[in-house]
Order: sequence, then C-alpha cells, then structure tokens
Amino acid sequence: MRLDYSGPIPELVGFLLLPHFSMMAFFSAVEPLRIANRISGRPLFDWRLISEDGGPVTASNGMTLLTDQSIDSIHHLPSLALCSGFDPELHLSRALKRWLHRLDVAGCALGGIDTGCFLLAEAGLLNGERVTLHWESLPSFKERFPSIATSNELFELGARRFSCAGGTASMDMALDVIARRHGQRLAIDVSEQLVHERMRTRHDQQRMTVARRLDTHNARLVEAVDLMERHLEAPLALADIARRSGISLRQLQRIFEQELGRSPHDWYLGLRLQRAHYLLTETDLDVLTVGLACGFTSNSGFSRAFRQRYGCSPRQLRSS
Repeated sequence: MRLDYSGPIPELVGFLLLPHFSMMAFFSAVEPLRIANRISGRPLFDWRLISEDGGPVTASNGMTLLTDQSIDSIHHLPSLALCSGFDPELHLSRALKRWLHRLDVAGCALGGIDTGCFLLAEAGLLNGERVTLHWESLPSFKERFPSIATSNELFELGARRFSCAGGTASMDMALDVIARRHGQRLAIDVSEQLVHERMRTRHDQQRMTVARRLDTHNARLVEAVDLMERHLEAPLALADIARRSGISLRQLQRIFEQELGRSPHDWYLGLRLQRAHYLLTETDLDVLTVGLACGFTSNSGFSRAFRQRYGCSPRQLRSS
C-alpha cells in the first residue's frame, strides 16, 4: 500500500502472514479492497496471501488461513504488508530476511500492520523512516529501536514504507489508499458498506481520550493522568503534576480519591508497573532495562514494587 502507484490495474498487494498474526487487522485491510472492486464493477485491487513455506498460518485467535504462495515463489511485488501479532521477531528467519531485502532492492514498498514493523526494523529496513504501531507495542519498539522515528498516528504512508496501528486502523489506511487512487466518492461508498461512519485520517488518535477512558469530565484529573501517561520513563513529582494541572497537591489527592478511588501515587505507580509487565512479557529486554524504562532507578525497588502488585518478581514472570 504505497503512497503513489502508477503500475497496471488491478494493483497487486502482498500480505505476508506470520504465526499469531492479528486476524482483525488483516481483514480490515483486505475487505475495503474487495468492496472497492465490487462497487466499481472492475478489479482495481488484487492480493496474494503469502507465508514463508506456502502453508497455512494460524492467527492469534486460533483460526487458520490458507495462503497462496511461499516466499521462494515471489520475486517482485508493488507492495508487501507484514501481518504479525505477538512475538513478531521470533519469526524472522534468515531466509525471510534475505527475501525482504531482495524485494526492497526490486522496488517493493514494504509495510507493517500491527507489529509488523518489528520485523522490518530487525531486518534493518526502516533506517530513516517514521513508522507507527499499535499503541501497546510502541513503548517496546522505542526501547528496542531508539534510532527509528515513531508516531502515534493511525497509519503512515510513504514512498517506500507504510505502517498502521492494526485493528480497524488497517481499514482507515485502506480507505485512504482507495481515495488516493480512485477518488473520495468511491472511498466513502466503501466506508458506508463497512458501516464505518467516519473515515478517520492518519492524524486521528489510536486510543480514546483520557476523559472517555476514565468516564470523567474533571479537566484537572484528565490533565494529571495525561501527564502521568506521558512521563513513565522519567516520572514527575506529584507536586509538579499538581502544579501543571493548575491545582494544589492536596486538591490532586482529593480528586484522585473521589474520582478513581485511589491515591495519585498508587495510580501513577500502577501505570508504570503495567508498562513493565507488558515489556517483560512481550519483549526480550533484560529486567534492569525494563525497570529503567518504567522509571525505577534501582533493581531492588523495581522488584519489590512489582512483587507487591503482581505477586511475583520480574524475573519470575519472565521465566514463566
């Protein structure tokens, strides 16, 4: 799904399915293309499902899809989307890495859906690019590949690289491509067929606003929680959060107790430990690095807080 396309019609898009890929993200990318073909009355898009060995691939929901081809049988594609889910880097074999580099040399636009950019980054194919991933995976990607620029956008479309956050963001990316190639009217018609009431731009937020997630209209509380979520690696002092939110420290304490039933300290600590839990289970970062990434300056303090919250140490969680 490259930014611009001037080749033959139908435009061919390859989808490389990796074990445990996100079925939701994959179907959200393909269905708009299928519907665009039906509404236009002619084949505007075509797609190939690819696996490393040409065999079926099981998604994260346990469903299995047959694929059309193996990587050895494909030597050129206009665009290739890497569809993955949990532990994507476990599936980057030497053969797959060589194949991706050959496609890149041949001019293929490479992209990642959901966590697909982990594989492209590990293969050294994202230098100088800006990418987006699912909001839950962004922190671990930044820790693993700090030199690669990231965004919180729904999707990114470039001349040679593209990426999206997965889920229904794949649908928005596909609709954007349809509009660029074949007009806004067709994209709107496809969106309506999908009962997708609004075509989101890439600048729309991945997550609900803090206010909606907390179900609150208290602007001071929203500002305080937003500050906490944006400062997990280098935590702010509660007094600083209160000042930036335009209230006193005592008022901050009272608002959290009344609205959330927890102290601001406990809420902030919970956010940092939640991030740590994700990094421990979804990345291979060592325990010390995870602790530092979540604002803990000592390994003992990190381990103690983690055990109190989850009933086991970070190392015990990692080993399990």
